[in-house]
Amino acid sequence: MAKAAVSQASGNLPDDFQPVLLKEPLLSAFLGWLIPGAGHIYQGRWAKGALFSLCILGTFFYGLFLGEGRVVYASWRSEDLRLAYLCQVGVGLPALPALVQTFRVSHDKEPLFNIMVPPRLNPDPRMDELALWHKQLGRYFELGTVYTMIAGLLNVLAIYDAYGGPLRLEPEPTKDTSKDKSKDSSGEAA
Repeated sequence: MAKAAVSQASGNLPDDFQPVLLKEPLLSAFLGWLIPGAGHIYQGRWAKGALFSLCILGTFFYGLFLGEGRVVYASWRSEDLRLAYLCQVGVGLPALPALVQTFRVSHDKEPLFNIMVPPRLNPDPRMDELALWHKQLGRYFELGTVYTMIAGLLNVLAIYDAYGGPLRLEPEPTKDTSKDKSKDSSGEAA
C-alpha cells in the first residue's frame, strides 16, 4: 500500500497546523472526476466534497433542465461537431450517458431515454432537428450549454484540488530588528 502524501509547505508553520492527508492522489482525482466531490470525501474532507458535489452537480443539472435534456450530447459528425461535450464530460458520470446514446443512434438503435440524444440532421433546414431545438428553446439552448460546460470545467479544478491538495502559502519572513539597534551612528556594529 502506498504512503499517503501530505500537503504542507516547508518553513515555519503555525502551532495549530494540521496537514491534509491526500490518500492515493490518483484515486482521489479519478473519484472526483467520476462523481464531483467524491475524491474529497474519500480523503475525509467531507465539507469540501459536499460543497463541490452540490455546486457542480447543481450547475450541471440546472443547465440540463434549461436545455430540456438536449444540450448534453456527443457528436463527432462533420455537420455537428459538438466540442462543448469535451467540457461537459468533465463532470464525469452524469455526462457519460451521452456517449451511450450516441453509440446507439449511430448503430441504428433506439435511444435508451429521451435526453442526451444527438439530433438527427437533415439537409432541409426545416427538418433539421438541431435547428428545431434552437428555435424551440431559443436562448435557453445556449444557456443550458454554457451551464453544463461551466460545471465540467469547475470539476476539472476540483479534480486538481483532490489530486494536489490545498495550497499552503509560506508565511512571509519577519524582519529582525535587533541587528539595526546594535549599530552606532556611524553605521558600524558596536
